[in-house]
Formats: sequence, structure tokens, C-alpha cells
Amino acid sequence: MQITVIEGSPHIKGASSAIAQRFVDGATEAGHSVDVVEVVRLKVGACRACNACGTSGPCIQQDDMSGIRSKIMSSDMVVFVTPVYFCGFSAQLKTVIDRFYSFSSNLRTRGTKAVLIASSADKEDWTMDAVRIQYDSLCRYLNLQDCGRILATGCGGADAASAVRFKDEAYQLGKSL
Repeated sequence: MQITVIEGSPHIKGASSAIAQRFVDGATEAGHSVDVVEVVRLKVGACRACNACGTSGPCIQQDDMSGIRSKIMSSDMVVFVTPVYFCGFSAQLKTVIDRFYSFSSNLRTRGTKAVLIASSADKEDWTMDAVRIQYDSLCRYLNLQDCGRILATGCGGADAASAVRFKDEAYQLGKSL
């Protein structure tokens, strides 16, 4: 299986990235091909809502989103990785997801699989509520098949003691695919 991991954290070595790396380790050991996209290293503009793409593309913007689109459209699975910022996806990940509009008609027909990996410094489970809803809505809208989620609370950094449990869960999820 071809997997594209979209990391939406501005902290390349942060908690969500560290947990995602364990998912990648497990998936790679299981024989899958994994490509990691670190959004913070790319130039991706916000959707302009011009509708020039007509939901099947191409987008009129000339930026790194065209490369992300190619990776997603050739993948069997997309993994969304984000820290929780003010109860939702990071702005970096949300910007990429908003640009899915330009190929949403094409993506809906593929039945692509999806995984969510989110981390929060807060220990309270309710801090993941909006992320759950946003991910569920995204899966429903784009006809993505949810294959699992790691909702890592209490992970204020990559070295947080609680991150160890979630890293193990992520590894097992990747390995189980």
C-alpha cells in the first residue's frame, strides 16, 4: 500500500511528529511504502475560493500543493498529523486540507483510506472533540475510509512521558495495516 503522511505541525520534531514517526516505522516494517510531507517546509497558499478548479482541478495557484495533490492521488492512504491548536487542526494542516477542494471530485471516487494522529499538551479528553468532528466530517465528505486514530492527550512535547504510550499505539496501528 502507498501511504502519504501529511504532517501539519510547525514543530518538525514535536510530539505529533514523533508519534507519526512510530506509525511510519510500523507501516514500513509491514511492507508499505510511506512518503512523509512536512507542510511547514512547503509553500502552500490558502484556497482563494475562486472556483476556477471546478473541484476537479487544476488549481490556478502555482505552489507546492500540486506535488501534495499528486502524492495523495497516487496513495491508498492519507495520514493526517496535527498538534491541537485552539481545539482544532493546525493552520498548516487546515490550509492543505482546504486546498483539497481543487481535486475533491476526483478524491471522492477513490475510496482512499485515512488515519488521524493528533497530539495535545492538555490531558483532558474533551480537547480532542473538535478534531474528532473535523476528521469525521472530512472522511464523510471525501469518502475516506477511517482506518484508525491516535488522539494523544498530555503530550506537551516529543519527550513527554505520556507520549511513549501513544508512540506504541501508533507503531501498532502502522504495523497492523
